[in-house]
Amino acid sequence: MQLETLSLFLRIVEKGGLAAAGRELGLSPSSVSERLAALERHYGAALLVRTTRAVTLTEEGRVLADGARRLLAEADDLAARIRLGADRLSGPVRLSAPMDFGRRHLVPLLDAFGQDHPEVTFDLHLSDSHVDLVAAGMDLAVRHGLLADSSLKVRPLGTARRVVCAAPSYLARHGVPQHPQDLAGHRCLLMRFGTVTEAVWPFRIGGRMERVPVPGHRIANDGDLIRRWCLDGQGIAYKSLFDVAGSLRDGSLTELLPLFSSGATALQLVYPATAAQPRRVRALVEFLTGRLTRHLAEDANTQSPPLPDHA
Repeated sequence: MQLETLSLFLRIVEKGGLAAAGRELGLSPSSVSERLAALERHYGAALLVRTTRAVTLTEEGRVLADGARRLLAEADDLAARIRLGADRLSGPVRLSAPMDFGRRHLVPLLDAFGQDHPEVTFDLHLSDSHVDLVAAGMDLAVRHGLLADSSLKVRPLGTARRVVCAAPSYLARHGVPQHPQDLAGHRCLLMRFGTVTEAVWPFRIGGRMERVPVPGHRIANDGDLIRRWCLDGQGIAYKSLFDVAGSLRDGSLTELLPLFSSGATALQLVYPATAAQPRRVRALVEFLTGRLTRHLAEDANTQSPPLPDHA
């Protein structure tokens, strides 16, 4: 089966429909439909379930998508080695990361990697919601917390505390909470993940973990915006230390309730469990693992300056 047809199949999966894939590749809907039908005849199995709103992979389609990505990656690698030589990397890398983390930490690292490997291109998807890496055709992602999808491979980077924090200007106006229950009387900045708002924050109280409801003064699905609101004195945020370590060090944010800290969460790189990754992806994974592991270790013991006397 021609590689172009497998590439079309993957584009249908990534775009979520035949028409969208056809528009991107300059093919008519009938041509896309005919090629998909030929692919299903070739394998003797239905590969997609099509509705008026979306397409989803059958089990056979998922197996083919996984194998097609390996085949196309190997073909791409082979072509690059012939064109550019065995020691040069080239081609696209598609990756996903949380918004705040991606803008502040990942983008500078991609820029640094790109300077050493100018033939590598990046397609970066920033979202605070988890992305289905296989369906979206992603090569890798940065994830916080425990991994729900056991079919993905993991490169642990370390752990980072999540901290409750606020700007000194907010604390000067509204006072400093001394206990997690005091948050009920404060303005809290809440993250929304899809349709779920993080309106309950975990704390260790009296030796056990408790989930404390907090009021939402402002709510957003963008972690970077939550951090900016916090810096502007709009309220109290619950953020990963990795996102606010610099602000805690320079005093533009202050950690609150440290005695009730709920502990650390894992940070990791995840990627589909394919047998063969392109060399460019393997090289980027090694580069990011080394840099981010070092950054996490540097931030691990970050403490904010003492609270001002007027707080």
